[in-house]
Amino acid sequence: MLITYSIIAGLILLVFMSGVITVNQGSVAVMTIFGKYNRFLTPGFNFRIPFIEKVYSKISIQNRSVELHFQAITQDQANVHFKAMLLYAVVNQSEETIKNVAFKFVDENNFMQALIRTIEGTIRSFVATKKQSEILGLRTEIVEEVKKHLDDTLEEWGYHMIDIQLNDITFDEEIIKSMAKVVASNNLKAAAENEGQALLITKTKAAEAEGNAIKISAIAEKEAAMQRGQGIALFREEVAKGMAQAAKEINEANLDSSYLLFTMWTEAVKHFAETGTGNVIFLDGSPEGMNRAMREMMASMQLNQKK
Repeated sequence: MLITYSIIAGLILLVFMSGVITVNQGSVAVMTIFGKYNRFLTPGFNFRIPFIEKVYSKISIQNRSVELHFQAITQDQANVHFKAMLLYAVVNQSEETIKNVAFKFVDENNFMQALIRTIEGTIRSFVATKKQSEILGLRTEIVEEVKKHLDDTLEEWGYHMIDIQLNDITFDEEIIKSMAKVVASNNLKAAAENEGQALLITKTKAAEAEGNAIKISAIAEKEAAMQRGQGIALFREEVAKGMAQAAKEINEANLDSSYLLFTMWTEAVKHFAETGTGNVIFLDGSPEGMNRAMREMMASMQLNQKK
């Protein structure tokens, strides 16, 4: 009897132990009975129906990543090589989502193949509508295009895309060389244009400065001419006043007016001699010449007095 009880106890313990199952953190276990879905087990210690309920698969609910390498052809027939990183995860832990993840594909390899081909097809379709020169500037647009077309599809499969990054976009070696030449020529063109603009600005500023200098010089010359004219007018006015005063004093002293003319004549000759700087002035120094000059000056004075 003791042996029988021991065997029974051992069988019960074996049945109990066969029903115990542990699910790791970050995963869920999909259970089936006779090949049909029954339930899923959450992380930790769980108990299943021994020998009947089986583990169909264990699904990770953690974030997953996959690196992609593929190429596409632009509208102008240029090969573009892409390196991308896709980050995705299970949408949630609802029963419907877990069933989609477990049963939509035969295995993980088939799911990854469909996912990669879908992303490649979306990017290739988008790149085929763009030119080679546009691709490098459309990194954000390409990512948005993939998200727009992939979100709904992944949701049907029980997943959602967290992020996709285009880490590298390259072209064939010949295209890279030609692009480098284009960039170099554009830089040379920009440098020439900038140099031309700088030279134009320099020339313009120099012309403006020269024009301002000429204007200032003309204004200064005008002011100087006005000052000279005013000075000459004042000089003549003072000379006239002096001559009038001298003539008045000579008349009051009952002297001959020819004395004034003689004094002016001698002062003029003296001034010519003192201030002359090489100019030649011919004067008739004979008594007849002086008398003739005096008579002409006397006649001019008398004529002015009659007027």
